Amino acid sequence: MSDDKICFIGGGNMAVSIIGGLVADGRAAETISVADPSADALAGLNTRWPGLATTTDNAAAIAGAAVVVLAVKPQILREVCEALAPVLADRRALVLSIAAGVRAGDIDRWLGGEQAIVRCMPNTPALVRSGASGLFATGQVTADQRNAAERVMRAVGLTLWVDEEARLDAVTAVSGSGPAYFFYVMEAMQAAGVKLGLTPEQARLLVLETAFGAAKLALESSDDAATLRARVTSRGGTTERAIQVLEAGDLKRLFEEALTAAAQRAAELGDELGKD
Repeated sequence: MSDDKICFIGGGNMAVSIIGGLVADGRAAETISVADPSADALAGLNTRWPGLATTTDNAAAIAGAAVVVLAVKPQILREVCEALAPVLADRRALVLSIAAGVRAGDIDRWLGGEQAIVRCMPNTPALVRSGASGLFATGQVTADQRNAAERVMRAVGLTLWVDEEARLDAVTAVSGSGPAYFFYVMEAMQAAGVKLGLTPEQARLLVLETAFGAAKLALESSDDAATLRARVTSRGGTTERAIQVLEAGDLKRLFEEALTAAAQRAAELGDELGKD
């Protein structure tokens, strides 16, 4: 087994993003292999990274890999894992799953047991290397393997470890589903801007740049969101009037209910996907 080799089972958008991040960080494409049933997808990968090893054979792809990234749809993960179980039976490879909702215990069971598994909940901004990923490691994962998992996911953004797997349901609610909440707010602001007389393109550009600028300001400041909000909310001004409307609608309660519902659904999906 090579300490350098990483294998991706599945060559979809998230896998492509992680590979791109790893190569941009200096990893040689020759140390990465990808297995995918689509010949077209593999051809695209070879065109982009000529040194990449590609195959339609999952078992062949993981030969000698120190890290195996499971990047397939949750609905087919069991089938994939059970086919890989004989190959991984006598190995100490790290298995890093980015399949949403499927719990580490179920993955371990499908792989035959006693596997070193890190479960990861990334989000779609990883596609532009600005992701936020929550990670959970089982007891079989060594310190070196934790570092390896973190290096892989840091290639596409921030990483955060949780000590209890159930906390990944909260990660799913906050960051996994989170981009959609911001898109929804942006959508609403754009529509309101148009009603106020802006053209759709004017409203779009103003909202997008404001969202980007607010996030950048928050990231680069040591102050919390409440303090930053207060700084731009002058007494008797336009922002205060807008905030009063949002507070009258109990926006914070709505977000709490929304994220709670998302976390509950994440737990339900874990139950459903792990059924025998």
